[in-house]
Amino acid sequence: MREARGSGRAGLARPRPERGTPPAGVPVPRARRAQLHPGAWWLWALALGTAATRTTNPLLLALLITVSGYVVAVRRPHTPWARSYGSFVKLAAAVLLLRLAFAVFLGSPIPGTHTLFTLPEVPLPDWAQGIRLGGRVTAEGLTFALYDALRLAALLICVGAANALASPSRLLKSLPGALYELGVAVVVALTFAPNLIADVRRLRAARRLRGRPDKGVRGLVQVGLPVLEGALERSVSLAAAMDARGYGRTAEVPPAVRRTTAALTLGGLLGVCAGTYGLLTAEGGSYGLPVLLVGLASALAGLRLGGRRTLRTRYRPDPWDARAWLVSASGAAVAALLIPAGSLDPGALRPGVVPLEPPTLPLWPAAAVLIGLLPAFVTPAPEAAPDPRKEPTT
Repeated sequence: MREARGSGRAGLARPRPERGTPPAGVPVPRARRAQLHPGAWWLWALALGTAATRTTNPLLLALLITVSGYVVAVRRPHTPWARSYGSFVKLAAAVLLLRLAFAVFLGSPIPGTHTLFTLPEVPLPDWAQGIRLGGRVTAEGLTFALYDALRLAALLICVGAANALASPSRLLKSLPGALYELGVAVVVALTFAPNLIADVRRLRAARRLRGRPDKGVRGLVQVGLPVLEGALERSVSLAAAMDARGYGRTAEVPPAVRRTTAALTLGGLLGVCAGTYGLLTAEGGSYGLPVLLVGLASALAGLRLGGRRTLRTRYRPDPWDARAWLVSASGAAVAALLIPAGSLDPGALRPGVVPLEPPTLPLWPAAAVLIGLLPAFVTPAPEAAPDPRKEPTT
């Protein structure tokens, strides 16, 4: 009987599943299989932002903003943190208006002959030479300020697209072990704005339902205090949760491994900075790409060694599939095609303002920007938002 029992137990024994994979016989949820790796969205958005820094052509910048906005419109999930895209658009508009205001009241270094209007000029002392308040406002100066501000606005909107498309919590799980603590701080900072916006909307809606004012100074004060109180309560809850989960604990590693990790990471970051500077300048085009690749390899090796100090596990890590490669490659293609376009046709990507001339839309850089629309067709559509009027069934 004992032998029979032993053989029965041996027959029921199954190999343990690998860490991070669901047990045998447990299907992976369909919604999880349809999700895209959050790192792919960030690579796509940062590549579009890199392309935006290579041009001041307002038509190309408007096309970049349109491409990112369309992808966000059709692929943004129905989650609270995905609503932050509108806030980034408003921030970009505020930056644009602020830059134009500076050009009007503080002047512009661009000389111009087309005077729009003249403001009363405030005399300044001799030690403030080069700065003026008021004076002549020219069309050339305003156009230069508009082109420069539109480039920064496009970069902010691309970052907002990444915040709206990529889940911060899933992105944190995909980070290397060496960057886990830094990633927690970044994720907390990125989720602060969406939670703040959701709280403001909820409190304003509650005040409107009660017939109380939600605008003006009085409404701002009475809405701001509960929002601040909620932020403090979330901070205390987050600190308690992090402490309960052992945040900050490290494993013992040999001193030689620590020194090697620090040298590789620091050298790799310096190489990435030097290579990026070389790519962004015309003088460093010959050495920029090799130095950047060496720096990336060194930094990745340092991060892999540094991950030995972090004691954490991953449950069902997000796979990097073919769709993630297509999304990240589409953004990289836009940046890779616009970087050499600046040297091949500088007049089209950086239209001049002296003499003042209307910008033209270059065909093949515009076609390169349209490659960024690929994620709208290769990624799955988000799940439909639940109907709040529909009661749950049992």
